[in-house]
Amino acid sequence: MKNKLILLIGIIVIVCVGIGGKIVMDSKKIQEEMIAVVKSDGAKQVFENGLKNLDQKALTPEGVIQSYEIDYDSIEHNPMGGINVTLLANKKNDLYVFFTLNKNNENILVDDGGGNSSELEKLLEDKN
Repeated sequence: MKNKLILLIGIIVIVCVGIGGKIVMDSKKIQEEMIAVVKSDGAKQVFENGLKNLDQKALTPEGVIQSYEIDYDSIEHNPMGGINVTLLANKKNDLYVFFTLNKNNENILVDDGGGNSSELEKLLEDKN
């Protein structure tokens, strides 16, 4: 009886570890797929268009937003669909813009919502 109980507990532990491992592997695969989308040319176009909507001279020496980099730690699946991602402007953590990337009916990446930090907003208002 005791051996059967130990065997049963062993099987349950093995099954739980297997399921847990599969969940971790699936999660890692999804994260890698989202990173690939964020690194794509389509995403770059969405980001740069969004930045230029905020600051007409963005990505030039005259602009408030002179450069940007992707905060890869911020990439996550949006529960309503799409990918949430944050861009850091001018390599400063307090100057950021966040986007929700999604695909439209033509399967093209679009900005499906977002916003920016209050610090960046103040700089943009002061420039105008």
